[in-house]
Amino acid sequence: MTQAKNSSPGMATTALGQAGPLVSRMGLGTMTFGAETDEEGSFRQLDLFVDQGGTFLDTADVYGGGASEKIIGKWGRRRGGMGDLILATKGRFAPPPGSHGASRRAIVRSVDASLTRLQVEAIDVYFIHGWDRHTDVAESLATLDDLVSAGKIHNIAWSNVCGWQIQKIVSTARAQGYPVPVAVQPQYNLLDRGIELEVLPCCLEAGLSLTPWSPLGGGWLTGKYTAEARPTGATRLGEDPNRGVEAYDLRNTSRTHAVLDALRSIASRHGRPPAHVALAWLGSRPGVASILLGARTEEQLADNLAARDLVLEVSELETLTKVSSPGLPAYPYGFLEDWSQVDVWKTLGTQSVSR
Repeated sequence: MTQAKNSSPGMATTALGQAGPLVSRMGLGTMTFGAETDEEGSFRQLDLFVDQGGTFLDTADVYGGGASEKIIGKWGRRRGGMGDLILATKGRFAPPPGSHGASRRAIVRSVDASLTRLQVEAIDVYFIHGWDRHTDVAESLATLDDLVSAGKIHNIAWSNVCGWQIQKIVSTARAQGYPVPVAVQPQYNLLDRGIELEVLPCCLEAGLSLTPWSPLGGGWLTGKYTAEARPTGATRLGEDPNRGVEAYDLRNTSRTHAVLDALRSIASRHGRPPAHVALAWLGSRPGVASILLGARTEEQLADNLAARDLVLEVSELETLTKVSSPGLPAYPYGFLEDWSQVDVWKTLGTQSVSR
């Protein structure tokens, strides 16, 4: 993946996919806007992000019940337009005036509603927010193709999909002459590396980029949660310890704390907080184009943006990769990995390896 320096100092850029736009290596995720962060606080985050050289803004029609898109639209109008910024949003789960699903009707209604809230003529990258098992993916792709032709969106992408779904999307698009996605947006961090089994290999094979969400594991990789005390107070897990895949009891494991110990050790060598090390590791992973930073406050965002110049030693990357490894399921992954380490024909002699 070719990288180039942004015209603004301190932020590199990378192309999304094989034919997508250049985006900053750190993106601004805006799920907090209109929910955990008020309008003025959101404006301050947007101003800070752009001042630091950021170019990639990511939102969705369901964030804050549409408030996130409205805030971004109002901010964009106040500054005289989006300029060179790359704006991404998502549709799949919104109530009217959007529409639930990835059917033609749903996508068209959702795109039009997002364009109105964002106050733009076109969306740079439009993500389908998840798989719709009730709609043939060819219908979704045909609709997106029509919207690209109409100038309402420029690039397509998908979020929260598994490996076979990515392959189905890509193969259908190529077979029928529809636009191929430029990116996939999954959860990816040191505590959740599940995408490495199928999603990441599929993306690399197809030339799709990753724009990971939850790069700090819902706050776990900042080191602020401990094994001894359930979180309380004004943090995401403090307010909701059972928060989805980031839930305290789900992640309060020996593996998590081994990862945190390694983060602290490496961080101390660099004079950095653990979060910077976690972000640097993620930025080094294959296929990762832009890491989505989500913050409640301007101060949190500024701290995370400061990680952009940290480069870890190869040995440090290897340590983090090893300690965070979730291991392979015995079959078929462990089985295939074992076979890849030996000369199967030599081991089996003249026997056939077919089963």
